[in-house]
Amino acid sequence: MALILYYGTECIHCHAMFPSIDKLEKETKLKIKKVEVWHNAKNAAEFQKRDAGKCGGVPFFFNTATKKWICGSTDYETFKKWALGK
Repeated sequence: MALILYYGTECIHCHAMFPSIDKLEKETKLKIKKVEVWHNAKNAAEFQKRDAGKCGGVPFFFNTATKKWICGSTDYETFKKWALGK
């Protein structure tokens, strides 16, 4: 299973989720791969494929095991359930 965050370096909504990411990684030992898309064309292309019109922006969280995603920022409990595949 891979948990991926597509984000933009200057995105304030992305940065708002970083404390939740840190908390989740400490609590669950899961790791979230951070992929910057605003300044990297290859990553942007990967994001566009995976997003496929679901969100259209960042932050975009994707769980490769469940194929579920989160658009934008969210509360910690919702975020944790998504990460655990619930």
